[in-house]
Amino acid sequence: MTSSQPTSPPTAGNAPALYQRISADADLTQALFRQALQDPSGALDHIVDIGDAIGLPVNRDEVRAHISTLNDSASKQWLIKARGGL
Repeated sequence: MTSSQPTSPPTAGNAPALYQRISADADLTQALFRQALQDPSGALDHIVDIGDAIGLPVNRDEVRAHISTLNDSASKQWLIKARGGL
């Protein structure tokens, strides 16, 4: 028997906590920004890898879901530049 429940939109999961950790590290934030300019998909993979490494596992959809909720100017700039892969 299969469930006919509608698919839920992705949740942010650990992404908010991971975002805070990444944001607290200016060097890492800049490195991810530079990577996103050249390889947005690779930057997203790097964020997922960072989450795994520090015990805050996320997937790409969770990162995207969280990023879509951000409303600060720095995040918006990041999104504009990296939109292609995110």
